[in-house]
Amino acid sequence: MIVVDKEKYKMAIYEAKKEVHVQIIGFIKPALVEDYLKDLTETGTKVQKNTYTFVVDATHQSPLPSKISAELGQTLMFYASLGFKDIFIVNPTSKIAYVQVRNALEGVNFPGTVVDNVSQLPMR
Repeated sequence: MIVVDKEKYKMAIYEAKKEVHVQIIGFIKPALVEDYLKDLTETGTKVQKNTYTFVVDATHQSPLPSKISAELGQTLMFYASLGFKDIFIVNPTSKIAYVQVRNALEGVNFPGTVVDNVSQLPMR
């Protein structure tokens, strides 16, 4: 069930699989970050987070400007602080965006799992 459908991101709750999915399309400009975080928080309140898996699908994420990519590690750690049972990040297909995510992960102690494709997510 899609609960948020905006131009740059979508959020869905899959009750049968106990998953919350966020799909990032392009890149979220700083002016949209507040709305994104608000929608993410509201979506999280609709489920019992400690029993749900959180999936960030960055497949279609565009490369970020250097100023924003420097903050990507903080964003990934914010996801970790939300209280979900498990966290999965699906790498972008863009090689530049992929390297940005990889570099951000090297700078933080991210507790989640990173996969290259949605098909690599564990079946539940």
